[in-house]
Amino acid sequence: MVKGYFEALSYPSYIVIPLAIIKVLGVIMILWRKSNWLTEWAYAGFFFDLILATAAHQNAGHAIGLSVAGIPILLVSYFLGKRVRSNNLNTPSLG
Repeated sequence: MVKGYFEALSYPSYIVIPLAIIKVLGVIMILWRKSNWLTEWAYAGFFFDLILATAAHQNAGHAIGLSVAGIPILLVSYFLGKRVRSNNLNTPSLG
């Protein structure tokens, strides 16, 4: 089914598995947060993926929906998470 979606968007079907693996690794990096560099790249990867998905749907003549809705959600997650982490670093510990 997913292979058919990618082919309808004029993408090769062999990209499905690597893209799925990279997305899972991106979620792991965002949740793990051991490396700021990897977290930033994971967010960047999701942002570019959403932008390119929006463009692909637009070029295929499909309705633009979740890919466009995902962009503000991703941006809110990124900036809110950054603010929360900076506040946690500035808060003195009670112990």
